[in-house]
Amino acid sequence: MSGYQVPAKAVMVEEVIKNSQFITRLEPVTTAAEAKAFIKGLNQKFPEATHHCWAYIVGNPKSTTLIGCSDDGEPSGTAGKPMLNVLQHSGLGDLVAVCTRFYGGTKLGTGGLTRAYGGGVKLALEAMPSKEKID
Repeated sequence: MSGYQVPAKAVMVEEVIKNSQFITRLEPVTTAAEAKAFIKGLNQKFPEATHHCWAYIVGNPKSTTLIGCSDDGEPSGTAGKPMLNVLQHSGLGDLVAVCTRFYGGTKLGTGGLTRAYGGGVKLALEAMPSKEKID
């Protein structure tokens, strides 16, 4: 039997980088529709947030058939792709990551954004327990 690691529970971490607040949430999901519903729910719950950038992997993390990401208005490639890259290297499947940003007035630049969004997912993964799922 083959299996892979999945989140055991949801996790939320928070960072303030140059006055911008970044709240990263990891949530276990089993379908892309479930991941998109979670993202939509955060958009509705926090409409005043500047961005809700996201990435998800549904199913086995070694497969690339059910993955997705979005920069949600940040410069192209500075949020969703770094978040997805961290998820893909974590070895975990069946999860969605959403990083909600409340802009603090200081621009971070493309490198700063990439580090902030990817770093938020890394921080959340460190705090998240996992369990094995058998296919």
